[in-house]
Amino acid sequence: MDVNELAKLLDAYKSGDLDSRDAVERIKNLHFEDIGFARVDHSRASRIGFPEVVFGGGKTRAQIVAIVERLAQRSPNVIVTRTDEGAYGEIRNVVTDAEWHESARLVRIRRDKTDRGVGPIAVVTAGTSDIPVAEEAALVAETMGNSVSRIWDAGVAGIHRVLAERNLLQRARVVIVAAGMEGALPSVVGGLVGVPVVAVPTSIGYGASFGGVAALLGMLNSCASNVTVVNIDNGFGAGFVASLINRRWEPSVE
Repeated sequence: MDVNELAKLLDAYKSGDLDSRDAVERIKNLHFEDIGFARVDHSRASRIGFPEVVFGGGKTRAQIVAIVERLAQRSPNVIVTRTDEGAYGEIRNVVTDAEWHESARLVRIRRDKTDRGVGPIAVVTAGTSDIPVAEEAALVAETMGNSVSRIWDAGVAGIHRVLAERNLLQRARVVIVAAGMEGALPSVVGGLVGVPVVAVPTSIGYGASFGGVAALLGMLNSCASNVTVVNIDNGFGAGFVASLINRRWEPSVE
């Protein structure tokens, strides 16, 4: 249960702005709200630091809109991943400040832009084709309160491109690296920086890349000790875990 939200409800009831029936209903839904096809988790931000994120794949547009509408009533920032422009248009009908990011296939509502990071996060791609996955990671990290630097098309086939960005990489608190093909770039970056490197294998490549499995295995076998790996094309997961690593500690509310 979100204790800050509970305190606001109690204050509203005490002042007479909220009657007892509405107060009971809203307290009941502080934990989660059952809307039939989904149980919207309103307490997730208090547990892990960010509200529930909506995965758009497999959901109808009406389902996505209904979930987003309820999340946006309680949370300043909301993210929908793996969706389309049609769903965005319907979201805009109920939340007018929603943003559409075509490359990442992501909708976000970003009302709270507080900087919560210890330092900047750098997001790097091996090639231009990896940008959609990397942009998903970058947008998630930004929405979670981080300053993000983007470095596109710096793969090992032209190693001088990533070496030219050493100063920027070494200023980062966490580095996210998205790469397909053989997935070698995270190891190179890991050898240049003394911070966590979150590697994202992408499904970019020819036949023997096996839809990103070759890059995944290469990253799992990295000889750079600061490299950890998320799932294939999981830019969201990379952005989220990088944000948690980088998050400035805040005391809990007693």
